[in-house]
Amino acid sequence: MHQLTIAEIIRGLRSKEFSSTELTRHLLGRIQQLDSNYNSFITVTEESALAQAAAADQRLANGEAPALCGVPIAHKDIICTNGVRTSCASKMLDNFIPPYDATVVDNLNAAGTVSLGKTNMDEFAMGSSNESSFYGPVKNPWNTRCVPGGSSGGSAAAVAAQLIPGATATDTGGSIRQPAALTNTTGLKPTYGRISRYGIVAYASSLDQAGPIARNAEDAAYLLSAMASHDPKDSTSLKQQLTDFSAELNNPIAGLRIGVPREYFGEGLNPETASRVQEALRAFEKLGAQLVDISLPHTELAIPAYYVIAPAEASANLSRFDGVRYGYRCEEPKDLRDLYMRSRGEGFGEEVQRRILVGTYALSAGYYDAYYNKAQQARRLIKQDFVEAFEKVDVIMGPTTPSPAFELGAKSADPVAMYLEDIYTIATNLAGLPGMSVPCGLVDNMPVGLQITGNYLEEARMLNIAHQYQQVTDWHKASAV
Repeated sequence: MHQLTIAEIIRGLRSKEFSSTELTRHLLGRIQQLDSNYNSFITVTEESALAQAAAADQRLANGEAPALCGVPIAHKDIICTNGVRTSCASKMLDNFIPPYDATVVDNLNAAGTVSLGKTNMDEFAMGSSNESSFYGPVKNPWNTRCVPGGSSGGSAAAVAAQLIPGATATDTGGSIRQPAALTNTTGLKPTYGRISRYGIVAYASSLDQAGPIARNAEDAAYLLSAMASHDPKDSTSLKQQLTDFSAELNNPIAGLRIGVPREYFGEGLNPETASRVQEALRAFEKLGAQLVDISLPHTELAIPAYYVIAPAEASANLSRFDGVRYGYRCEEPKDLRDLYMRSRGEGFGEEVQRRILVGTYALSAGYYDAYYNKAQQARRLIKQDFVEAFEKVDVIMGPTTPSPAFELGAKSADPVAMYLEDIYTIATNLAGLPGMSVPCGLVDNMPVGLQITGNYLEEARMLNIAHQYQQVTDWHKASAV
């Protein structure tokens, strides 16, 4: 049963081939047996999962089942879950148990999903390797000596290891797409505002966006349909009608204009990764698409702009965790200054402290105009590049990452090398556009991802394009286990 996709699970449950309780017990058994190899879960909620599964079976029997009734999933541990620890993989929030569900959890509960627990991640979603977690690194099921990507590495690894068929994740600079690429899963970051951020612990508020990780585009469409909604509790939530993102999956894509940015195929891209992406582009040509050479001339500004804007927002968002009202409190402080300094020094990990310091510096008097304002100007130029590109093409494609997964510890001592892992994904976040990664081949038996970037609110079309590609290729079916 662990090999089933979400679409197959929905059909199996409704035709009574198996029950949600049987499926949930099976997957909980796999997590207990196998996850010590991957460390993809921080918390497993066996008791409540079985209760949810039993309730789902009852609704199925009564003929009143919502769309995803009885489908097991897991949530990234940055998303608040009522009564279940939400740690952000940090010592700072190791004992935080939210008294409410995030809107995205509410939506998935309403759709009938069964939550098996909370997945591991980089601390406060700051990382590209899932090595900065307080609970230890996540290991890539394709090679446990390698990273799964980050920050949503736990969600991606759990799906790749067939512990769950799908999971929630968040993406601030590539944290859904990069781990999806490195684990041979399909991950989608929606348009900014498509999914409510209410109840998701903030890292960089103008960039954060939740989305699904699943085994294929069809499953991602099912999850996104349940996750997306307008939410008055989030001022950045877009007013939108509820959408069935699976409705257009089977539309033909002949005539599709695919923009191929020349900046995405230059220095720094692994040649074999480039070959797999070029092979994928040729597959689209066979489906009737047209490749169009385009330029995104300000791509080189994306990394420096992001690493001013995101840390600046992080320094403000994480200032609340001082050991007084929120977060870890140090033992026996001598005075208030000692309380602040040791609570934050002991509660935050090295990478989080680095970004808080960078962000605070960029926002400080005398440097605000030189760094933060300049970064926002670069952001506008990057966004304008995409606006002009989408006047000529329907979607943009290229590599998701510069290379396949690297070994654990290989880049831990070099933050800049780690930041460059997101070189192809960050611009999408700065522009607020939707982006996704789909499996497109292997290099030395490690997965490679194709990135598809769409225009605003074009997720249904992107999923249609990805689904059509997955009808003529089988890379997404390759399994790590």
